[in-house]
Amino acid sequence: MTYTCFNLSIEDQIAHIVLSRPEKRNAMSSEFWTELPDIVRDIDKNSKARVIVISSTGPHFTAGIDLAAFSLGSSSSLSREERLQAGAKFLGEVKLMQETFSCLEDCRIPVISAIQGGCIGGGVDLITACDMRYGTEDSFITIFETMIGMTADVGTFPRITKLIPEGIARELAYTGRRMPAVECKEFGLFNQLFANQDEMMTFVMKKAQEIAARAPLAVMGCKRIITYSRDHSTADTLDYIATWNASMLLKEEIGEAVQANQEKRPGKFVERPKLTGFIG
Repeated sequence: MTYTCFNLSIEDQIAHIVLSRPEKRNAMSSEFWTELPDIVRDIDKNSKARVIVISSTGPHFTAGIDLAAFSLGSSSSLSREERLQAGAKFLGEVKLMQETFSCLEDCRIPVISAIQGGCIGGGVDLITACDMRYGTEDSFITIFETMIGMTADVGTFPRITKLIPEGIARELAYTGRRMPAVECKEFGLFNQLFANQDEMMTFVMKKAQEIAARAPLAVMGCKRIITYSRDHSTADTLDYIATWNASMLLKEEIGEAVQANQEKRPGKFVERPKLTGFIG
């Protein structure tokens, strides 16, 4: 299938989603918000891959939301009813955009982002919804919304404050300043830095291969429990993981993993079940 904003390839259990509008600095046009969740949900629902890698093209990862794709005209000349309808329309657009990035967090597959150049505005919403982030030494992030009179509303704040110190997140949000790659690494937002994009992508794809080689049900459980534990107490998480393993743990998978390690061969694991009746 052909997409406006992305190129997609799936090989060796790794789905590679590439932002493909370098001439527009990979700005997030209206098509972006439907194409990305369609791609991710299809991969997840039909168990087409065990890992998702998101990378980009051109000098920047993404310039963020393409404001030209949305109506931001003045409402001063509108009637009360028209302003109400405009507000409802804007709310619907924001909820759609929030769901676009939440699908990365909600899917059962680990998602790795590889960032080169600028990761601006909505790009921060995107990468904070991923499981792991890697960057080039010249990359940077900026919570740019305050620079254009907005408050970030697509997912940055509830996620980035779990990834870096709250005071740093507040400073970035209030000022809109750039956080360079070395600082992203220092505060734990980026897992690792690389001299250039080629070096980064070589490492990221090898990391994806490592994950893809593990038992899919075990990896799925890890993602589910780590995300759950972020938002719940230790006691709640312990209860949840016990219930999860009681229903999802397969002793045969443990035996196969141990034997495969001993024999130094790839494991023959059960795939994640396809989803039916839940995701369109």
